Amino acid sequence: MKIWQKNIDVNKDIEAFTVGKDRELDLQMAAYDVLGSLAHVEMLESIGLLTAAELAEIQKALKNIYAEIEAGKFVIEDTVEDVHSQVEWLLTQRIGDAGKKIHSGRSRNDQVLVDLKLYFRSCIEEMVGNTAVLFAQLIELSNTHAAKLLPGYTHLQIAMPSSFGLWFGAYAESLVDDMELMLAAWKVCNKNPLGSAAGYGSSFPLNRTMTTELLGFERLNYNVVYAQMGRGKTERILAQAMSALAASLAKMAMDVCLFINQNFGFISFPDELTTGSSIMPHKKNPDVFELIRSRCNKIQALPNEIAMMITNLPSGYHRDLQLLKENLFPAMVSLNECLQMTTYMLQNIRVKDGILDDKKYAYLFSVEVVNELALKGVPFREAYKIVGESIENGSFKPETHINHTHEGSIGNLCNAEITAMMDEVLSQFKFEQTHQAIEKLLA
Repeated sequence: MKIWQKNIDVNKDIEAFTVGKDRELDLQMAAYDVLGSLAHVEMLESIGLLTAAELAEIQKALKNIYAEIEAGKFVIEDTVEDVHSQVEWLLTQRIGDAGKKIHSGRSRNDQVLVDLKLYFRSCIEEMVGNTAVLFAQLIELSNTHAAKLLPGYTHLQIAMPSSFGLWFGAYAESLVDDMELMLAAWKVCNKNPLGSAAGYGSSFPLNRTMTTELLGFERLNYNVVYAQMGRGKTERILAQAMSALAASLAKMAMDVCLFINQNFGFISFPDELTTGSSIMPHKKNPDVFELIRSRCNKIQALPNEIAMMITNLPSGYHRDLQLLKENLFPAMVSLNECLQMTTYMLQNIRVKDGILDDKKYAYLFSVEVVNELALKGVPFREAYKIVGESIENGSFKPETHINHTHEGSIGNLCNAEITAMMDEVLSQFKFEQTHQAIEKLLA
């Protein structure tokens, strides 16, 4: 029987439809379900709903289940509908009546809420870690290739001189802003909903501050109705942060696909990192970056998908929310893979020298010539007209010396300042604080 079932058998087709992919997806939350239960039972003992002996027995059994999960030996059986039911069933089988007491003051609603928030915290930490590694790689490449020029484009037309230092550094700074959004998502995920029960609290004298501390949350979701309303909203906020990060990766992937094209020829990769054609022996395709581009564009659709699933739902729990996992869980895995693969590819990128020596890029330097005239006292609009006429009559001669010194320009990349901004954002996640709480809970 299900933990909510009375004395009526559930129609098998209804059961299959309502359980959906929960068994498969809930495995990713199994460890966090046990952690939530460990905090909950310690709190129950503190308010007299469990004896010290029962608590010790339950803690030992829960820690054994946690070890089985970590070892890959935990399964959600076909006769059980979700991870919460599986853990409670295992406890009851192993220690008897004490296992039946762990649900006091708790609903599956707040149980899944706390599981999700603990899981999201872990996923955010992984995404932040992978982003930090990619950021460091971009800064290193920016510094290494700071003096190597390449064309800058507007409207996909040759515009002004740029550099690989600027190009790599631009995506590094983009990641800083992406981490600002991820920090906001982290703060939302790092609030404890446990104790809100079905969304209306409990008549038991629960100590929600205690479970907040035990699980390493920064603070509570105080209002119990809002704690339940946070389901869906939390996922949407996280998806928005992921979408921003995915947008940076997708744009860079598009740049790479252009720059590796023979008509550009700015960069290349070792043959073993590209793919070929079944009939064209010369092909070296950037399939990795094409897939990163597509995967990340798919992730950018995620906030809207979630919004459509939760739009106009009234307060309280609704089964619609179950389906959010099907969209969000695979997206987090995919984004981490894209971050890791982008870093790996950039570790092997080859940058071409002397790109702007080609005569077709001569007009890139038109602004440099205008600026030189202006520095000599010619009004800017007059200088612009003079250079424009020289381009039209074919007498234009480029001034290829680049003298950009202001902050963030070719000659002054400000990578140290960009790195300092990233360090400041990363320092606010305080992952170590959550680690210490979880280690203490499992000790």
